[in-house]
Amino acid sequence: MPARVALFVTCIVDQFFPRVGLAMAEVLERLGYRVDFPEAQTCCGQPAFNTGYREEARHVARHFLSVFRDAEYVVVPSGSCTSMITRHYEELFRKDPEALEQARRLAPRVWEFSQFLLEVAGVEDVGARLPAVVTYHDSCHALRELGIREGPRRLLAKVRGLELREMPASQECCGFGGTFSVKFPEISASMVRTKVEAIHQTGAQYVVSVDASCLMQIQGALNRAGSPVRTLHLAEVLASR
Repeated sequence: MPARVALFVTCIVDQFFPRVGLAMAEVLERLGYRVDFPEAQTCCGQPAFNTGYREEARHVARHFLSVFRDAEYVVVPSGSCTSMITRHYEELFRKDPEALEQARRLAPRVWEFSQFLLEVAGVEDVGARLPAVVTYHDSCHALRELGIREGPRRLLAKVRGLELREMPASQECCGFGGTFSVKFPEISASMVRTKVEAIHQTGAQYVVSVDASCLMQIQGALNRAGSPVRTLHLAEVLASR
């Protein structure tokens, strides 16, 4: 019997980029997985956690643990949310032994999308085709907390017709940082302008990443600059035929 995968689509994808969640489901189903979408899901608690509202974050995180408690796998289109669940729940629940134990039991079953494809499904070629020039943005949490760097590039290398051009300083932050962009808008705007300049140097048609929040920040800056470049989540690229 095929393995069952539960999708945690994250707040950003749910509210702004539902096509990313649909693309992720399409790729997983193409590989033979049975895909579930638990409708009771809300948030992992990261926005409250990062802003210092720890009790509010615990309330939301407990709900997450309850919703996904019995999942065989949980696949997430976001490095930042994946790292919140698999790493920062330890800190969040260090004084709550019951919730901490639930988090520890669930963590090994929670996977960022690209890592799941490579390390669980064991595939690099998902049958995608996209005749275009793309560049890749390394999102901060995926890169620095989960060590995701080469994996997405290996997946992109197998997409038929796709040419990957590396941008200068692909590992530099785009300036979003969740509430950072709200608290420090001038710094955030300066950072994303630098990112846009790097993107334009590649001549790429699309910017790809594994975090929709980064892509939202970058697309906004591209639009303000009058650029024709568009952003795509990795799942959208891999779903393309």
